[in-house]
Formats: sequence, C-alpha cells, structure tokens
Amino acid sequence: MLKKPIGWDGKTLMEMLNESEKFIKETKHYYGIDKLALKEKDPFNYERAYASLRGALVSSRETALHISASPIVKEIGELCFALYTPEGDSIVVSTGILVHVHTMSEAIKFMIRENYEDDPGINPGEVFLNNDPQEGNVHTTDVQTIIPIFWRDELIGWAGGVTHQIDAGGITPGHDLVAAVSRFDDGAYYTCRKIGSNDKIWKDHMINAKRAVRTPMYWELDEKCRLAGDLMIRDALFDFIEREGIDYYKRFIREAIEEGRRIVQERVKERLIPGRYRAASFFDVPFKEEAWQPRAKMDKITNEPIEIIVKEDGTLFLTFDGASGPGPNPMNCGIGAMEGGQWVLLTQILIYGDKVNDGAYFAVEKEYPKGTWCNPGDPYLSYQSPWGNLIPAYTGMMKAISYGLFSRGYREEVVPGYGFTGDAIQGGGIYSSGPLKGERWMLSTFEISGQGLGASAVKDGLDWGYAMWNPESDLGDVETWELFQGGIPYLARKIKPNTAGHGKYRGGANYAGIAMIAYSKDVDFFGAREGLVFHGAGGMHGGYPHATGYRLYAKNTNMKEIIENQKEYPLWDPDPEHGEFEKLLKGEIVRKAHCSIYPVLLENYDLVHFAMSGGPGYGDPLERKLELIKKDLDDGIYSNDKILSIYGVVANYDEIKGEWIIDEKATETRKNELRNERKEKSLPFNEYWENEKKKITEDKLSEPVKRMYSESLNLSIKWAKEFREFWKFPEDFQMEVK
Repeated sequence: MLKKPIGWDGKTLMEMLNESEKFIKETKHYYGIDKLALKEKDPFNYERAYASLRGALVSSRETALHISASPIVKEIGELCFALYTPEGDSIVVSTGILVHVHTMSEAIKFMIRENYEDDPGINPGEVFLNNDPQEGNVHTTDVQTIIPIFWRDELIGWAGGVTHQIDAGGITPGHDLVAAVSRFDDGAYYTCRKIGSNDKIWKDHMINAKRAVRTPMYWELDEKCRLAGDLMIRDALFDFIEREGIDYYKRFIREAIEEGRRIVQERVKERLIPGRYRAASFFDVPFKEEAWQPRAKMDKITNEPIEIIVKEDGTLFLTFDGASGPGPNPMNCGIGAMEGGQWVLLTQILIYGDKVNDGAYFAVEKEYPKGTWCNPGDPYLSYQSPWGNLIPAYTGMMKAISYGLFSRGYREEVVPGYGFTGDAIQGGGIYSSGPLKGERWMLSTFEISGQGLGASAVKDGLDWGYAMWNPESDLGDVETWELFQGGIPYLARKIKPNTAGHGKYRGGANYAGIAMIAYSKDVDFFGAREGLVFHGAGGMHGGYPHATGYRLYAKNTNMKEIIENQKEYPLWDPDPEHGEFEKLLKGEIVRKAHCSIYPVLLENYDLVHFAMSGGPGYGDPLERKLELIKKDLDDGIYSNDKILSIYGVVANYDEIKGEWIIDEKATETRKNELRNERKEKSLPFNEYWENEKKKITEDKLSEPVKRMYSESLNLSIKWAKEFREFWKFPEDFQMEVK
C-alpha cells in the first residue's frame, strides 16, 4: 500500500523539489514569483513576520549553546541554526557559523532525491543526522541535526542545526586531520541517517556515536544541543502559524527567498560593474618527506583560479575552470563545501543584512569542474579537511569583487583577502596523572576563529578578529582552552611581529602562543596551514601578502629543571633567526619553514609555538603615514628591520621614553634609495614575460609547479587555450612531469 505524500497539495517532496527547480530555471524567480504580494500589501506585517522568525532562531541558538559542553561551541559559539522550506531552501538563519546554512540545504535535498519519503520514511518527531562531505557537509567534524516539521499531515519545513566537534574518530586525534588520505581515515560517517523518533535520539545511535569518537561527552552534549535548538525552532514556527495562518506562511517563505535573491541582484547592480573578474590563488601541501602513507609522500600545489562574470541584470556566474586535480591528502572539496564557502562570503561582502537566506544561492550560477580538487567526483578520497583548499580559493572571490567595489567608488568596502584560518595546533593525548588519569583530551584551540582581515582601500585591516567562515569570530580565552585541554597549558600569548601584510594600509596582525605538554602521555601533535606558498590571492594595488606560517617545537627539553630553578624560559619567537627557544632551552629544537606538518609524538615538558595568520595589505608601503608606522613599532606589529627595508623608515628606540622615534630626514633619504632600487630592478613587461617563459621552456620550474600546471592543462579546455595563447605555445603544448 502506497504512503500518502507528505508534500503540499498531495504532492511528494520529489515533485515539489522538481517543481521548484523548474520554476527557477524557466523564470529566474524563486517558484516563479514575480511580485512580492505580501510585502506590497502589508509591508509592516511582512517585516514583522521575518523578524519574528529570525529572532526565534537567534534565541534558539543562544539557548542551545548553553547545553553543549564542547569548548568550540561554548566559548566562541561555533554553531548555527536555520529554517528550511519542504524542498530544503533556507528561509531564515540564526547568527553563528553561517557557512553551514546551505550545506544543510544540500543534505535535505539529498534525502528528498534518495526518496527518504518512502524509505526510511519522514515522519513527525523524527531526527536525522549528517556529516558526510559528499552529501552537503563540509567535513566530518561538522555534524548536522535536521528534523522535519509537520502541520497537520503536511511537511511544512525543516529545522537544522550544526556544531563543530573537537574529534570525529579519524586516523589521529583532532578535527582537521592532515594525515587522512581516504574516506576510511576521515572518522565516523553519518550520511543523512535517521537517529531518533518522538523527539528523542535513539539509545543505540548514541552508544554507537560515543564509541566512534575520542570525546564522547562532547559528542553527546552537542547532539542534545542541536536537537534542543531544532525543537525550539519548531515550537516557534507553530506559534508563527497560529498567529499568521498556514496560507500566509506558505506564501511568505517563498516570497522571503525570492526577496533574498533580488537583494543580491540589486546589490550587485549597485556596487559592481558588469564584466569579467579574475584572481589567482594557490595552496601547497609539503608532505613529500614526512607523510606516513606512501601515496601521501608528495609535495603538491593546487591551482585555484576563480573567474566571476558580473551580468547586467545583477546575477553572477562563478567558475573555478582551470583548477588542478585532487590529491592524496584531506584537502579535497565536495560541492557542499564549495557552496558553503561561496554562500558565507556573499553574506559578508554583498548581503550583510538580516535578509540572509538561499536567495543568495539562487542569484549565482556556478561551475565546479568535475575531476578537480573542488569536485573530484571520487567518494573514496579524503574530504576531512577541505578548508585547506577552500580558504585560499575564496580569497580570489573576495579580491575579484573588491575590484568591482573599488571601481564603483566603494573604497571602504574593498578587502583584498583574509588570514588563513588554518589549525595552529592539533592533536590530543591521555592524562598520565591527576584526577582525570586515563582520560583523553583533545587540542581544541579555536583561536583560528580570530585571524587578521585584509586592509581596505581607506584603512588598516582588522587585527586578530576575523574568520571567513564565521562572521562572529573570537580568539577565545586562554583559560577556557586550558580548562578543556589541560594536558597542554599555555606559557604565553603575545603579539607576533610581522604577520600583517605590508602596504599603505596594512593587513590585520595576529598573536602567537607557546604551550607545554604536561601531565600526559601518547600526545599527538600536528598543524594544518599553508606550506611555503602564501595562501590566497595576496595583497592589492601594491599591497603585500601576509606572512606564511612556520612550525616550531622543542622535544626532550630541560623545562623541568627550568621550572624547578625558576629560570627564564621562552615566551615568544619574535625573531626566528635569533630564537628564544635556542637561547633559553636545551633539547631537540625543530623549525620547519612550512606550517602543515604530519603528527609527531610529544612528551611532558616538550614545548610548541603556534602563530595565527595576518591579513594582506593594500597599496604601496612607501605611502604609509609615518604616524601609523610609529604606532606599528610601539605596538609590536612590525620589527624595526622590516620597517627599514620595506617602508623605508628609519627609527630608533628611546629607552627613556619607552617609545620609537622616527628620524624623518634619514627616512626621506631611505625612501629615495628604495625608489631608485625599484627603478634599477624593474623590467619592461616584454622582458619580464620572456624571463618567465624561459622558466617553462628551459625546465626551471619545480616538480610541484609543473604537476599543478599539467593537471590544469589536462582538466580544462578553456583555461589551457588561454594559457597557451598567453605564452605563445603551440596548441598541443603540455607540461612534462617526471
């Protein structure tokens, strides 16, 4: 006997989804709506309706986060909630980590397309769980709880909530696993699985989930946190329908999404100039020497070219045509991750108001070429840490749109990019003493949520206060991180000099920390950031990219004796060439020029140094005002040698006054010297072009670079054609790789 359809007007969810997609394709309007009838008839009630739903979601999030015990959720609010149409399109969203709003949309549509309505069934009070990067999620550490909402016998929507786990049971402890090379390394997978009924999570699921991860308490409380928020959203929606009526609700949610789509179009027409915008970004994984798995022993660079076509009607076309291939690492991206990254940046660059929903998704046509790192099409690759490619790739989007904003005169809106929110420290261990002896702890430091933002065309970038995936970024308190990861107490957190990108307006600066292993055994330690290549699209209009990261740790140290004798120990690493680790410690001190490293084992009294990322700069550094440079020196943003060599400013430290004094006369002389150096070293474009071409024709490129270009040439007809035409190579030219 066939089940009664749960969609509207006797339709199945599949029929509703097909109808929705047909309308947007044929009419370019969400569900074919060409008139916002409710808003035009009674704009006050329409705005009140939207505000009441959004307020309910924000309230649900703020209440739910207090149920969680996870430091990532509790300390910096790493969660969000959204309300969806029956077809899976977001209507209204809470505050929080907005990158996951459209990812849950993709998960709902996966369930519809797989005919969950028939089997396993979608019924009132049931609970679904998803963390599959191939089906709407970003990576396995982001876990989504989604519930259907019924009014009478019809499905009227879905509520979804997502939190970030500090461990997902992968190949090593942690939440962004650099050592994963396949799906089977990524940890526990829940592909849109039904895990509860009658508004409760099934016991067998909870037993299974808690056994699948290293931090079962956090997992369990986060499950309850997400479900509680979803249920509060459902109750609020019932109140809304009782007040406004079901017919109003059905029309309202479609108008709200169509209005969201129009907001994007109008903002694009207002702020961008029609045309073709392009930017280049790169990300490197230097694992040839230190990877464990034979397949992962490769130094790989990914090509991340982005092209945005701004159309006269205000719609956008975005493509990563020319992207290179995936790799034996966890940085491969599923389409859900790409959509989430694009969506969260659109909400910050163009539609940063309260009317944020999937209208933004429908205003953008996109292309993620099959077989590339951004759409590998292979379900068995690792997708555990797609942020490695995602974060630098979308700096190109921010930079390309900034060119349009600059051209329209919105100089204050220009941002050439952002810092790399890569994991400063990762891993975990087991307490070897104390009341928690035998318990596992995870390195959950989410200071990555507070990176440097790039400068604008009128002012410096934001210091230690931005994450591309979370507009409400926060470094968090040291005391909180220590409470939850007691096996690695902090020794210091200080401003890290020279992290900010140089320019007329500098990029945002950042901090670095030093911590020590204590009371623990079997400690895995690793980190995930860029390698030797600065991430993203760099600075703008003469501005410099921000500094790349590096890795520093010390093993087998004499810290025990230092502590017992109350001697001086390292508090920072301001000058790596004359490091405090080398000066004050005895032991094996390891410095690596790249920041992404495979896990190493650490023991008690070993030390780790970890630096956050700065943001790129804007404009010529020689044009920076002297009073700003003095402030940079006084605040420890830059060291004096960098000020001299890059800004041409001569300064001396006054020990009595405790401040830097700029020698204006010597500075003018130094600036003229730098200008003359530029003239001497500069080349006409044709000479520069010839020199660069010889690197290709005379086989002077490194193997990772050649491999990157070879993959792009083979994966894209259009990009390959433009590459060959630019360098005047024959149509059959290929990059040879050993």
